[in-house]
Amino acid sequence: MATLNAAVIVGVADRRREAIRGVGLVLVIAVVGLFIVKWQPYYLRAFTAAANHSIGSSIVSGTAASPPAASLQAAFDYARAYFLAIWQAMVLGLLLAATIESSVPRDLLVRLLGSGSTRSSALGGVLSLPGMMCTCCTAPVAIGLRRSGASLGAAVAFLLGNPTLNPAVLVFLLFTLGWQWALLRLVLGAVLVFGGALLATRMAGGLNAPAPVLAQPPATPTGPWLKRWLRSLGRLVVQLVPEYVVIVGILGFARAFLFPAAGPELGNNLVLMLGLAVAGTLFVIPTAGEIPIIQTMLGYGMGAGPAGVLLLTLAPLSLPSLAMVARAFPWRVLVALAAATAVLGLVAGGVAIVAGL
Repeated sequence: MATLNAAVIVGVADRRREAIRGVGLVLVIAVVGLFIVKWQPYYLRAFTAAANHSIGSSIVSGTAASPPAASLQAAFDYARAYFLAIWQAMVLGLLLAATIESSVPRDLLVRLLGSGSTRSSALGGVLSLPGMMCTCCTAPVAIGLRRSGASLGAAVAFLLGNPTLNPAVLVFLLFTLGWQWALLRLVLGAVLVFGGALLATRMAGGLNAPAPVLAQPPATPTGPWLKRWLRSLGRLVVQLVPEYVVIVGILGFARAFLFPAAGPELGNNLVLMLGLAVAGTLFVIPTAGEIPIIQTMLGYGMGAGPAGVLLLTLAPLSLPSLAMVARAFPWRVLVALAAATAVLGLVAGGVAIVAGL
């Protein structure tokens, strides 16, 4: 009996050390990485936004009223501009995802984020706020959380919260488009993030546990740490990066069909708003890319309604991010989240028209 008790005590101590080591490693990578990639650059960028009331030109059309014609060159140019803007954050997202999968004990993450309760979803949303990542760079981390036992609601709140409630973007909006646009994004963004998490939880029912096809780690990570980490990182890179690159290129090619030439004749046309709700939900942009897109189109005379639609649809999801997380999230939930994003975009457009923004 004494030998058994000693073995149990040693096992508990080992698990505690493994948990402390894993969580500590995730925190170090997150804090150092986010400071380099997000926090310091966005702090400096806020001064630029305040001084110039702008954060750059539209990634969709530059300073022109319309995107370039569809061509392989247009696809390459967009993909190049996009990847130059996000590659550091994508690397950080992959590193964080691999570290969460390989180093954080599954039972610890399940205790924190594994229930189907509102508390887990709310915590997932709150944890997303310091990340400030675009939807595609958030996707690997959301996958890592899901594979390690986070509930569907918590993972959805984290996935949507990073780009939608990004504090830096809200500050940029305040300095560029005005407080009304920032408030509109904050309020309806919160509805999307936490309402989307609730919707996912309700739809999933018994699917709150990670999907059976996922390689679930043991409660306590076993084997050499470096081998576990490299295996997780390699799997993420092989599964996610090729399809991601291809879809971004396709969207870059197709942007001439997705976004019309901006002009006063567009006004607040309802058909245009419906089209932009779909285009904005599927298109992919870097963090805060929606602001110069909207500013450019408003500058050419586009109405507030279409601008409101893009304000809420461009950031939260994209076709590449949906494809990336499809192995860890039920497809019917992803379709519902995309539909909810488009609908709330139309609501934002309507509010912008009524408020006279």
